[in-house]
Amino acid sequence: MKKYLDINVYEAVQERLKFVFENFENIYVSFSGGKDSGLLLNLVLDYKRRHGIKRKIGVFHQDFEAQYQTTTDYVTRMFENNLNDIEPYWVCLPMGSRCAVSNYQMYWYPWDKTEKTSWVRPMPAFSYIINEENNPFDFYKYKMTQEDLYAEFGKWYARTHEGKTICLLGIRADESLNRYRAYANERKRMVKESKWTAEKGKNFYNGYPLYDWTTKDVWVANGKYDFDYNKIYDLFYKAGLSINQMRVASPYHESAKESLNLYRVLEPATWIKVVSRVQGANFGAIYGNSKALGARKFTLPEGHTWRSYVKFLLATLPEEMRKNYISKFKTSIRFWWKKGGVVSEEAIKELENCNYSIIRNGKSNYHSSKDQVRFLGTPDDTDDIKSTIDIPSWKRMAICILKNDHLCKYMGFTQTQKQSSRQKELIEKYRKML
Repeated sequence: MKKYLDINVYEAVQERLKFVFENFENIYVSFSGGKDSGLLLNLVLDYKRRHGIKRKIGVFHQDFEAQYQTTTDYVTRMFENNLNDIEPYWVCLPMGSRCAVSNYQMYWYPWDKTEKTSWVRPMPAFSYIINEENNPFDFYKYKMTQEDLYAEFGKWYARTHEGKTICLLGIRADESLNRYRAYANERKRMVKESKWTAEKGKNFYNGYPLYDWTTKDVWVANGKYDFDYNKIYDLFYKAGLSINQMRVASPYHESAKESLNLYRVLEPATWIKVVSRVQGANFGAIYGNSKALGARKFTLPEGHTWRSYVKFLLATLPEEMRKNYISKFKTSIRFWWKKGGVVSEEAIKELENCNYSIIRNGKSNYHSSKDQVRFLGTPDDTDDIKSTIDIPSWKRMAICILKNDHLCKYMGFTQTQKQSSRQKELIEKYRKML
């Protein structure tokens, strides 16, 4: 295990759990069924038992219906084998989950009763399962997004339990820049200067006690302390994946679509149901790791420029999807033509040396040393610019369409407030129709 000057990561997490149990009346673990959250839950339960702590900890699991049966088996074991020590929240409610394998739907909805005949697996039958028949959440709205459900659950848990509450998450900083930021953000409010905590609401905090662990550390701990884990990772290993390639996620999500075809190899019975559940999933499984979905480099079709290819792709889409992309692309074009974006000096020199039509707009604000740059027209591609990809081109627009990137994250977009409000309006509209 990774070791600091006088302590390794296992000893460090014991100190953090001591801090948690001493400073919070209410503790719950966000448990996905993956290796990190599974290890965290095992560590918390182990600490609780070794120190004779009687109070129960909450365990929150969002069930996305379409998953490996091996994952369901693991989640079941962790709940059933620890009921004396946990307050279970196994959530099987219809929720909007991003769908990156289809040009026909931006979201799919696990456990939606209107599609019960297509469910990948039956509703779990345990008494503590939370579904539409026994839903205790006053915040829940039919088909609310999975992110909103997750965030609102934390607030609900905090206000329905007396005292200070912390949600423990198995986030490790070495997995991604965003996960590192969750730990490193200096502007967040913390508990007693503990940088691995962050205030999320009144008497409610998140905690990241595994932030400095590596993937190797996780597996060393599982082996050394004989913790139960999701056996799908054994199958991943037999399939030839490295430990850093193994990921348990919704098969239709952006982060998992490249490995969607593994379902056919590892669990054929589950595979058949997964590809039938969402329109386009079979295409995603076949081509998810190919140039068709933008996962690899691809060449421009003969006779096209990237601009003409974008127009061709747009013409093949359903109207709602086409309008979504056109709105995003127009916003990007207006931004780069009228206001301009912040670009490094190295990138500006590359653009000038390659004779791109640009205008320097000066410094964007006094906090930045970088110049803003406006484009006099959108380049077809910017393949000859090596220092950055964060400049506009028709090729980037084409890749967004090919990757089913409905939010256009590849171009730097996030979900707008208008989109979020519109989504909630539609959810409320259809909820009243049921």
